[in-house]
Amino acid sequence: MGITTVPVSGGNTKRQIMLIQDFKPQVICSTPSYALHIAEKMREQGIDPKETSLKYGIFGAEPWSEEMRNTIEQKLGIKAMDIYGLSEIVGPGVSIECMEEQDGLHIQEDHFLFEVIEPDTNERVPDGEYGELVITSLKKEALPIIRYRTGDIAAINREKCSCGRTTARMTRVKGRIDDMLVIRGVNVFPFEMERSLLNVKELTPHYQLFLSKDGHLDAVELSVELSEESYVRCQQNLEHAEVSRLKQQLQTAIKQECLVSIDIDVKPPKSIPRSEGKAVRIVDKRMEQTVN
Repeated sequence: MGITTVPVSGGNTKRQIMLIQDFKPQVICSTPSYALHIAEKMREQGIDPKETSLKYGIFGAEPWSEEMRNTIEQKLGIKAMDIYGLSEIVGPGVSIECMEEQDGLHIQEDHFLFEVIEPDTNERVPDGEYGELVITSLKKEALPIIRYRTGDIAAINREKCSCGRTTARMTRVKGRIDDMLVIRGVNVFPFEMERSLLNVKELTPHYQLFLSKDGHLDAVELSVELSEESYVRCQQNLEHAEVSRLKQQLQTAIKQECLVSIDIDVKPPKSIPRSEGKAVRIVDKRMEQTVN
């Protein structure tokens, strides 16, 4: 395709920014959370992320919502596409979104057979229904994979895409089976809370969920942080009425979206750890409480 790839691995964000400025690439590939981290560090250096040479982003390795896509596109001034892959299957490139539609990842059906099953019964579910992705490799010889259970939750769409491709598409990964939280009897994925968070513009896209025990039940606290502008408006006071309003707004949105009530902890800007790889979204303290 005439494309030069600059493999720079993860981490060392200042170096990543320097290479973007020096080599002027059109495409960046990373986790979505790290792309936001790069944009944040650019602004700290006085660089406008929208004024770089970047035009497209290919992001994967962690679930991310449509609201996260909109945030990345707005902050970096690019078009953001999702890519899916597993090390056990072939790595990145099992499926990828087209830039025309950005609605479902085109599966490389000449290489992989996709199924979606109900995790508890192993029965296949109809197209369009969510379940666990199961993949069979069709061309691997050294390490053939047959009906590999990925643990990822998605659905399959076999309608022709407006880009012209006729291969089946998978939805973006909704979450992993082992990431699903059961809060007061309701099944919730962190991905679903992310959508509500990103609709509150006074908060940053960075967050963590802390799991603990409240008697015999699981308790969840969502840690979020104010944007720099909001923190200044609140006079750097987390007891400010505006902080209480934002907390109530987010709690109401999550209640409507996920049908659960959770505690919200609002922190100052840059309080939540940034990841240079996969973002650590869930911190599970339940076993620690049990031991203590």
